[in-house]
Amino acid sequence: MKTVIIACGAGIATSTLICDRVRHLLSENGIAADIIQCTVADIAGHAARADLIITSMKLENRYDKPIVTAISFLTGIGREQTEQEILGHLT
Repeated sequence: MKTVIIACGAGIATSTLICDRVRHLLSENGIAADIIQCTVADIAGHAARADLIITSMKLENRYDKPIVTAISFLTGIGREQTEQEILGHLT
């Protein structure tokens, strides 16, 4: 099972929307994942066990995990490319 961190500034609204879309994407593609929803400030506490970090914003900190900025899930622009990037990191 994969572990995915989904983070936004407050860890509530934006990350909830992204979580819903990522869960649907992973389900459609048969990928089992534990999703951790948190604030950007909380990423460091979860990063060691993550396979992928998905955010709604650029991160100032660097992590040794792949990071996908998923603003396209909010705007709709480039959504398919973001989905393929996420799948590429988890398959």
